[in-house]
Amino acid sequence: MNALLAIGDMACDKIVKGTDTTALPMNSTSNSPVDEPTLTRFVGYFLWLGMVGFGGPIALAGHMQQDLVEERSWIRKEDYLEGLALAQLAPGPLAAQLAIYLGYIRAGLLGATAVGVAFVLPSFVMVLGLSAAYVRFGGLPRMRGMFYGIGAAVIGIIARSAFKLTKLTLGKDKLLWGIFAVLAVSTAWTSREIIWLLMLGGIVAVVFRALPARWQLRSMGAWLFPALTLGTNNALLQIFLYFAKAGFFVFGSGLAVVPFLYGGVVHEHHWLTDHQFVDAVAVAMITPGPVVITVAFIGYLVAGVRGATAAAFGIFLPVYLIVVLLAPSYKRWAKNPQLNAFVRGVTAAATGAIAGAVIVLARRSVYDLPTVLICAVSLGVLFRWKVPEPVLIACAAAAGLVLWHA
Repeated sequence: MNALLAIGDMACDKIVKGTDTTALPMNSTSNSPVDEPTLTRFVGYFLWLGMVGFGGPIALAGHMQQDLVEERSWIRKEDYLEGLALAQLAPGPLAAQLAIYLGYIRAGLLGATAVGVAFVLPSFVMVLGLSAAYVRFGGLPRMRGMFYGIGAAVIGIIARSAFKLTKLTLGKDKLLWGIFAVLAVSTAWTSREIIWLLMLGGIVAVVFRALPARWQLRSMGAWLFPALTLGTNNALLQIFLYFAKAGFFVFGSGLAVVPFLYGGVVHEHHWLTDHQFVDAVAVAMITPGPVVITVAFIGYLVAGVRGATAAAFGIFLPVYLIVVLLAPSYKRWAKNPQLNAFVRGVTAAATGAIAGAVIVLARRSVYDLPTVLICAVSLGVLFRWKVPEPVLIACAAAAGLVLWHA
């Protein structure tokens, strides 16, 4: 499950603090596999995990550690820790990257490809089914009533997650707070995430935290470069390229892609309306797997099954390429201070964008007394108890049905 609570509580804390893995207890005796599984069994495990994988990226990573390292001894402890470190530093959803890395360790490119497909496929199929139902029944009063309540609950979930992300990623670092504030204001003001500001957040952190003082000013100019935009008239290719670009700007938390997608999907391309976009985020929350699978819902609304496939392939291709290209040499750059400073800066910027996105999305989903109440109750419940998002969303859907008809 794409539990934003788990992401907010743990994933970004991992990213900010580097590659500390002490929060995931390891079996010290499991340094080498004692049971060599067939590739079919190994891939089958990730297919199963993709079908029942609720709890967020760190929960999924914990399952892999417990099942593959401690209980089955299919993966060496060192290989698991290396994969977790890579997933923390590189862009892309953490759990998917870790799974692909473990597949790479097991059987090279074939293993990485098979594991990646198996891990993502269940949630993709579920989203396709929900998308088809949404398109067919979205105009019915009951469906509209359900998403009336769900949309307000989603705002509460994102707001709570933004609070946790802010608390864990920024601390008392004034530089990171400044980066956060710039992205929060710019996102709320423009209703879109400005990519060059996101990258600039990482560059500023590098310049002021990881470079010798004499390099700072002249290096600043060298890091700044214009962004290139590739246009095309082919709808499917346009969908693929857009979501492939988005795949490079998801650091640790899949939620970071939400403000980026909102600006492009709603304002730039006009593929979805404001309410449809919030519904897309809600669909991702009630299915297992990474939250970025919401792109399949978006792609389906634009161009059916082919659009969903193009969008999913686009968002996960960068994740796959990053793992298979960087995994062999990651030890040389994993502890690089410039890289770590850049990741911290980009994470602070992404957190600011998420905070700004809460304001943007709330304007469309929280607009009367019933939605205000649903949002407030959802937020209060999440702060008080660790309620799974599917349960909260189901309750909000029921409340929405009652209030909509009332």
